[in-house]
Amino acid sequence: MSLAGDLAAMAGLSSERIDEVRTAVSEACINAMKHGNEMAADTVVDVEIEVAATQLSIDVCDEGRGGAVPETTFEAPDLAAQFSGAQPPGGMGLFVIRSFVDSAQFVDTTDNEGNRFRMVIHLVGTR
Repeated sequence: MSLAGDLAAMAGLSSERIDEVRTAVSEACINAMKHGNEMAADTVVDVEIEVAATQLSIDVCDEGRGGAVPETTFEAPDLAAQFSGAQPPGGMGLFVIRSFVDSAQFVDTTDNEGNRFRMVIHLVGTR
């Protein structure tokens, strides 16, 4: 999270945008630990960051089930339904991530093991 923020700062992003990058990376890592690795203590989450002239790419990889790329929903959860007990709590992570980055998606893994979630932040013409 800190390294992603530092690289975003070196790339010239605003302090607000840097905080958004840090939050997105944090949320993606939490999702990888919770949903991908199912909180197994003997698993790891890798974060791979690539800085190019026009974008910052951040991949968060877990050791989860892998295989087919999960269908990704970035819609806001129905908080009223959650508060009333009609739906279980949660579901904010992907919505928050998508709100803070320019693109986000699960990508196929070559070895069919684990999950890879990619976030891209544009460095040229950013918000």
